[in-house]
Amino acid sequence: MENRSNNIAAHLPRMAELQPQTAALHIPQTKSNGYRSYTYLELENESNRVAYALELSGIHRGMRVALMVPPGLDFFALTFALFKIGAVPVLIDPGIGVRNLKTCLAEAEPQAFVGIPKAHAARLLFGWGKATLKILITVGRPLFRCGKSLARLSSSVPAEKKYRPAQTSADETAAILFTSGSTGPPKGVIYTHGNFNAQVEQLKRVYAIEPGEIDLPTFPLFALFAPALGMSSVIPVMDFTRPGSVDPRNIVQPLQQFNATTMFGSPALIRRVGEYGAKNGITLPALKRVISAGAPVPAVVLERFDRLLREGIEVFTPYGSTEALPVCSIGSREILRDTRQATDRGEGVCIGCPVPDIDLKIIRISDEPIAEWSDDLVVADGEIGEIAVSGPQVTQAYYNRPQSTRLAKIRHRAGQACYHRMGDLGYRDSRGRIWFCGRKSQRVECPDKTYYTIPCEAVFNSHPQVFRSALVGIKRDGRIQPVICLETPSRVGGKEQARILREVQSLARQHPLTADLRDFLFHPGFPVDIRHNAKIFREKLAIWAQGKIK
Repeated sequence: MENRSNNIAAHLPRMAELQPQTAALHIPQTKSNGYRSYTYLELENESNRVAYALELSGIHRGMRVALMVPPGLDFFALTFALFKIGAVPVLIDPGIGVRNLKTCLAEAEPQAFVGIPKAHAARLLFGWGKATLKILITVGRPLFRCGKSLARLSSSVPAEKKYRPAQTSADETAAILFTSGSTGPPKGVIYTHGNFNAQVEQLKRVYAIEPGEIDLPTFPLFALFAPALGMSSVIPVMDFTRPGSVDPRNIVQPLQQFNATTMFGSPALIRRVGEYGAKNGITLPALKRVISAGAPVPAVVLERFDRLLREGIEVFTPYGSTEALPVCSIGSREILRDTRQATDRGEGVCIGCPVPDIDLKIIRISDEPIAEWSDDLVVADGEIGEIAVSGPQVTQAYYNRPQSTRLAKIRHRAGQACYHRMGDLGYRDSRGRIWFCGRKSQRVECPDKTYYTIPCEAVFNSHPQVFRSALVGIKRDGRIQPVICLETPSRVGGKEQARILREVQSLARQHPLTADLRDFLFHPGFPVDIRHNAKIFREKLAIWAQGKIK
């Protein structure tokens, strides 16, 4: 079946035609503790029925639809149905918190809300979307004031009725995906059908993914790519908003049962599964690749997980963001054999070379908007600057955030797609590889020196009793002063803490980057983002440190 439109949903009917009896989804069943499988043909038919049902409720092309349904058959069928209609799903991670959810929904201005009863209850309790919502649909048993039942709407549609997806253009809005808000308020990223299709092609190309493979995704957005790539998606039993607290048995068991060839997980999830696997002698011989994103993955975590894999199989750590993904990629083999030593010396974290079709520049550091691109913005190789990227998978704007768009986007004078400023700092080495040095907003600018988080922290993270460290800036006597916060794997105090402090101070003196750092604080447990359980909220730590050091 030729995909004559750019509609991202067109991948599903194509796969249903190419491999109709191949399993598209394996969904865990609570009552039986087993899995229910759905073929590509079944998923295609269900998404068609749901598309007709949504249209019966009044949902149409271009309408923004807040979608709050956990990963499962309904989630996949609904998302592809909305794409087929040409409606715009609004996807927000519920882990960002009630207050942020309300703000995000107010900004996205959805006209329809499709959710499970729990989501509708929260909507009523906290007043989400009151100003704009006109259509309410419940997935599951409807509650009072929760609108129409999706099951009831779908029941009036013949089981195998075909649906013709909207012939969308590449630059037509496909979805609004909200950032995690780990370094600022969550922002709604406008995804076009062209952006999604470019992501699918890049993932296929960079990681050599083929139809018929089996994927275990632990992040809902990545779960959506599996059907588009022709993979069978195994949905694990877990709280998708808290990957760092996953029961590793619930990941290992389906990996082994279904002989999964691909797994995606946050650094915190990879760490938990790796520790469990090492302790219990687990091997995962069917895996062809493991992908971990969201934050830098420590070399020790990669090393431990690598032992679960067969010879030659790697953990890949793509670099990117909600606004642009993937941008770069590197495998555990190169990290462990080559770049980890440089990272421990404070040279940053190597994130690999840019993926095909990505134009990546390192530009001078500025906190001000840059209206138009100029080659004069680019800094020399080896110099730290801000990472800026352009390419087909790079989004062009935020929804209802014009100031954020001005700060993040640089218009290209030739009329080409804009450059997106990643908000990350890094440099390019002589081999064309990019080294990540931390968030621009989290650099600590002192009168005589600028400190970058990742290079400084790597020095202290090399200590065996430092779980992680964080560079923050505080004000003292009217000047900005750097402070290093330390988190240990378990609580320490007294002589033990004093010993660790002496050793950390000795490490600092051995490195030019950190030799003049004087203030160290032990913190009981860093605040981190809930999505990846790895991005440190250094802004919150800075407030805490300010109260500790007078």
